[in-house]
Amino acid sequence: MDLVPALEEPLKKVLGPATAKVMAEHLGLHTVGDLLHHYPRRYEERGRLTHLAELPMDEHVTVVAQVADARLHTFASAKAPRGKGQRLEVTITDGSGRLQLVFFGAGVHKPHKELLPGTRAMFAGKVSVFNRRLQLAHPAYELLRGDTEEAVETWAGTLIPIYPATAKMESWKIGKALQTVLPSAQEALDPLPDSLREGRGLLPLPEALLKIHRPHTPADIEDARARLKWDEAFVLQTALARRRHADAQLPAVARRPQPDGLLTAFDDRLPFTLTEGQQKVSGEIFADLATAHPMHRLLQGEVGSGKTLVALRAMLAVVDAGGQAAMLAPTEVLAQQHHRSVTEMMGELAEGGMLGGADHATKVVLLTGSMGAAARRRVLLDLATGEAGVVIGTHALIEDKVQFHDLGLVVVDEQHRFGVEQRDALRGKGKQPPHLLVMTATPIPRTVAMTVFGDLETSVLDQLPAGRSPIASHVVPAADKPHFLARAWERVREEVAGGHQAYVVCPRIGDEEDDPGRAGKRKPPEDEAEKRPPLAVLDIAEQLAKGPLKGLGVEVLHGRMPPDDKDAVMRRFTAGEVDVLVATTVIEVGVNVPNATAMVIMDADRFGVSQLHQLRGRVGRGSAPGLCLLVTEMPEASAARQRLAAVASTLDGFELSRIDLEQRREGDVLGQAQSGTRSSLRMLAVIDDEEIIAEAREEATRTVAADPDLEHLPALRTALDALLDEEREQYLEKG
Repeated sequence: MDLVPALEEPLKKVLGPATAKVMAEHLGLHTVGDLLHHYPRRYEERGRLTHLAELPMDEHVTVVAQVADARLHTFASAKAPRGKGQRLEVTITDGSGRLQLVFFGAGVHKPHKELLPGTRAMFAGKVSVFNRRLQLAHPAYELLRGDTEEAVETWAGTLIPIYPATAKMESWKIGKALQTVLPSAQEALDPLPDSLREGRGLLPLPEALLKIHRPHTPADIEDARARLKWDEAFVLQTALARRRHADAQLPAVARRPQPDGLLTAFDDRLPFTLTEGQQKVSGEIFADLATAHPMHRLLQGEVGSGKTLVALRAMLAVVDAGGQAAMLAPTEVLAQQHHRSVTEMMGELAEGGMLGGADHATKVVLLTGSMGAAARRRVLLDLATGEAGVVIGTHALIEDKVQFHDLGLVVVDEQHRFGVEQRDALRGKGKQPPHLLVMTATPIPRTVAMTVFGDLETSVLDQLPAGRSPIASHVVPAADKPHFLARAWERVREEVAGGHQAYVVCPRIGDEEDDPGRAGKRKPPEDEAEKRPPLAVLDIAEQLAKGPLKGLGVEVLHGRMPPDDKDAVMRRFTAGEVDVLVATTVIEVGVNVPNATAMVIMDADRFGVSQLHQLRGRVGRGSAPGLCLLVTEMPEASAARQRLAAVASTLDGFELSRIDLEQRREGDVLGQAQSGTRSSLRMLAVIDDEEIIAEAREEATRTVAADPDLEHLPALRTALDALLDEEREQYLEKG
C-alpha cells in the first residue's frame, strides 16, 4: 500500500527510464512504494542448491546451481553452411538433478568465457524440452562470486531473495533495484495503530520491509511476513468496516409483515414445509428487515438449496408492509425464468388488481431491455403507482425512467456479475435506502466471503430440500477412450427413452460473429498447446441431430438469439416438447426443469470449477437421479483433468470452492482480475490466513467504532486512500 510522498517517488527518477518502463509494463510497478511491496516469492540459501529435479515445464524459473561441464560444438546450418555455426552446451547440477543450458551463435562467447566448471551462478529462463531432456535456452545468469566486493553487497547475508520476475526483468535485477530504493523504507508511514502493533508483538513497518528484502535468518522472514500480512488484512478490513459503519448510519423503513397478510397466505399455499436451513435464514432476514437501518445480507447457498424461495418470502414480507421489492437478474433468460417460477409459486396471489386475484394479492411484473414499448410503459406505470408490488428484471431496472412508488427491498441474484455502480443505482431508487439481499449460488469459503463481501452479513443455506436427487458425475476422456464418448450419447438416449430430457453444454456459439479468441481467454495455461477452437453449440447440435441423437428433438439456446426465440425454446423445453437442449452457459444459473436428468458438458476443461458446479446443478432437480458427464480431450496427467476429477468427486460446493481457490490465485477471486489490475493481496493467502483475517476484522470494527473518520490515525487513512483508488473501490463490491 503506497503510503507516503517519499514512497510515491516515480521509479523512473530513481532507477532510470529504461528499467522503470519494463517494471511498469511487465510488473505493474510505478513508484518506490510499489517496488518495496513487491515481495520475494521465496529465498535461496547460499549453501543449499535448488532442486533441479522438480522444475516445472514452460515456466520462467530462477535456479542456483554449479557448472558441471561446458562444451562448444560447431555445426552447419542455413545461416552458417560451412560448419561455422556454434552451440555452447553447459550442464549444471545441484545434487538433485542436472539441467542443460544452450547458447547459440554470437551469444556463446561471453558464457564460454564465464561459465567454467565449478562456477556457481543464478540462472533464469523458461524450462523447455529438447530430445526428451529439460533445458534452458539462452538463460540470463548472474555469477555468484562470494569474494568480490560487489557480490557481497548485492547478496548481503546468506539468503538470496527470489522475486516474481518476467523474461524482461530477472529476479536479480529486481533485487539490485530494491537495493537502490531500500533506504526509503525508513520513511514508510505505519498504518497499524501503535496499540494494535505492540499488543500483538508485530514489527514496525520500516523494519518489516528491510527484513523481507534483506533477511539474515529464516526468523527475519517469518517476522516480516507476519507483520506484512497484518497490514493487508487490517487495511482491507478497515475499508469494509467503514462501509458497514456508514451503512448502519443510514435511515431505512422497518418492514414487518402483517400477521395474516400476503406472506401467511403464500406459506399456506406451499405444498411442502421449509427446510430447517430455510427457516433459520428467513428468520435472520426478517429480523434485519424489521430494523430502521438498511439490511445488507449475503445469502449463499448450494445449487438447488432453495435460495429463490427464501428471497421471495422476504419480498412478500416487504410488500405486506406496504413497500415494493425488486429482483435484479444478470440475464434475460434468468429474469424470465425467475418471473415464471415466482408467478407459478404464488398462483392467484400474483394477480393483484385482476379478476380472480386473491384478497392479499399483489401484481408481479417483468422488466427487460427487449420488451415492446407498450408493455414497458404499462410496467413503468405499475411501478410508479405502486400497483406492482414485485418486479423482476435485468439491468433495465436501473435506467433513469424507472420510478418506484416505495422501493423497500432489492434482491441481487449472482452478485459477481454486477459492479458497484449498478448496485448503488438501484438502491438509489428508494425514497430512503432500501434493504439489500445479495444471492450467490457459488459457495464461497468463509474467509473469502469476509474479505470480498465484508460489508455484508452472511447467511448460508447448505441443506438440500427433500425430494432432491443425487447427481452422479463422471469424466469422459474423449481422446484416450473414444468409446466412452459413444457410451455418453447412449446414456442420453436411455434417459430420453425413460421419459426424461438432457442438456448438452458447449463453450462457444459458433456463428460467424463468434470470436474464438474470447472463449480462449479463459483457457488455463496448459491448454495453450491445444490449437483447436472450443466446440460450438451450432456445430455440435447439427452433428448430434444427424448422428448419435438422430430421431430425438434437438434444439439450441444461446445468448445471441432474439429474446422471444430464447423464451420460446425455454418454454418448449420446460413443457417437455424438446428432448435435448444444446446450449451455452446461458443455462448456468436459475434454470429449473425438474424433468431434465442428464447433462453432457463438452470441452469441460474450458470451464472453471464453480461454473461446472453451477451447470451440474441444472440436473437432479426432480425425483429421478441426475447424471453429469464431463467430456475432455486433455491428457490424464494435466492439471485440467485433475480439476475435472475434483468436480466429479464431490457435490459439496464449499469443498469445490476451496479446491478452486487453491488452484487459482486470490487475485481472480478478489475481483481484481476483472478490473485488469493486480490483486492488492501480495502477502496474505485467503485460505491459509483465516485467523489473521478474522482477527483483523474484529480489530478494524473496534477501531472504526471508536474513530469512524480515522482522525487520530492519519497513516491508516493514507493507506486506505491508496487501497481505495477507483479500481479497487469496485473490487470491494465485485467479488
